Amino acid sequence: MQAVVYAGYGEPPVLSDVPEPECPPDGVVVAVRATGVCRSDWHAWKGHEQVPLPQIPGHELAGVVAEVGPEVTRWQPGARVTVPFVCGCGRCEYCAAGEAQVCPHQTQPGFTGPGSHAERVALHAADLNLVALPDAVGFTAAASLGCRFATAFRAVTAHGRVGPGEWLAVHGCGGVGLSAVQIGVALGARVLAVDVADAPLEAARSLGARAVVDSAASGPAETAAAVRELTGGGAHVSLDAFGSADTCISSVRGLRRRGRHVQVGLLFGEGATPPIPMDVVTAQELEIYGSHGMPARDYPQLLGMLADGGLRPEELIGETIGLAEAPAALAAMDAPTAGTGMTVVDLPG
Repeated sequence: MQAVVYAGYGEPPVLSDVPEPECPPDGVVVAVRATGVCRSDWHAWKGHEQVPLPQIPGHELAGVVAEVGPEVTRWQPGARVTVPFVCGCGRCEYCAAGEAQVCPHQTQPGFTGPGSHAERVALHAADLNLVALPDAVGFTAAASLGCRFATAFRAVTAHGRVGPGEWLAVHGCGGVGLSAVQIGVALGARVLAVDVADAPLEAARSLGARAVVDSAASGPAETAAAVRELTGGGAHVSLDAFGSADTCISSVRGLRRRGRHVQVGLLFGEGATPPIPMDVVTAQELEIYGSHGMPARDYPQLLGMLADGGLRPEELIGETIGLAEAPAALAAMDAPTAGTGMTVVDLPG
């Protein structure tokens, strides 16, 4: 089959002929129909997160079950499916509780094993991890859910618990951030978007953000002060959807009393331990959460909002490309402000 492969960190990814994946006994092989190009793929390619090499990137996917392992009971070839980017093992206490996103033995296509920038991909623990795709939801839209949209959905609803009329501040308006903007607006929140570039801020406005903050020339304190002023005392819920020390600190300091910060963007290197003002956290009874994807059991609410038109992830897709163009799309993420929408790879089927 054909797949995008990089042999080493930072080495140019190339479209190559590779062996087809073997079907795990408890898993399936999915014929990929659409897959996203995500900044998490870029982080792995750059070596910010260690992965087996050579590697096939890709973890946001939708497609058709092509092969089923002998231990699988819930799925048959031909099923239209998507899958969370974090797949649980199906055997531990966390998976038993439905919390596969924190499974200590989790697998992730494109990270622990070959990913979905390929014609086929193997997935483990299919009975736990696969999500049936309604006929009304196309493959391209479903692939856009896999990491960014689903992660934003759980961050806003489960951790942020944002309610109608509350202020939701979103720091960083890339794929996750713009997803969070759309979700917050759909839930009746007043959304404020923060970014360093005009195009993402305009995209946030077009999705319904009531206010924006250009933080290009501001430090965390100045950005947080602007958020507090525009929201009349601070955001009820704030997401760091970018992942840097500055955006994390701005998010926490921009909260009102008893506000909720959700860390969604990945932090690496020296930025992994930002100086969070714990004196403020204690005095104002702030809540701080990490958010790592969304388990398969939580997809019905998300898919229901898609089916009734409340959420429209396809509006966040900036470009649809073929598999041969995926290497260049991954490399283009070297520019941190490149593009304002998701890039999705469509494969024939």
